[in-house]
Amino acid sequence: MSAEDSTRDAEIHALVKRLARPHSSGGEVVERAALLASGSDFGAVMAWITDHAGVAETMGSEPARRGLHGPLLGLSGGADTRTPRRFILPAGTLT
Repeated sequence: MSAEDSTRDAEIHALVKRLARPHSSGGEVVERAALLASGSDFGAVMAWITDHAGVAETMGSEPARRGLHGPLLGLSGGADTRTPRRFILPAGTLT
């Protein structure tokens, strides 16, 4: 790893550590919105999270829509294309 890569890795680590909060799994969780708002290179941060065994939080299924237009709005074919809101890192990653 070059000195530049090491510096970049340290910067991303510091950013994620600053934005992360404790998660019920014992690890840390960081909000996607906080990462985007930080103004950092989102792609590089996501690569860092993936390289450190971070995963997107699974989201519950969308509740059934009711009313006149409810069935029409759910014609996506059942594919869940929602963007994850949080990313979970294992315990000890940010220490």
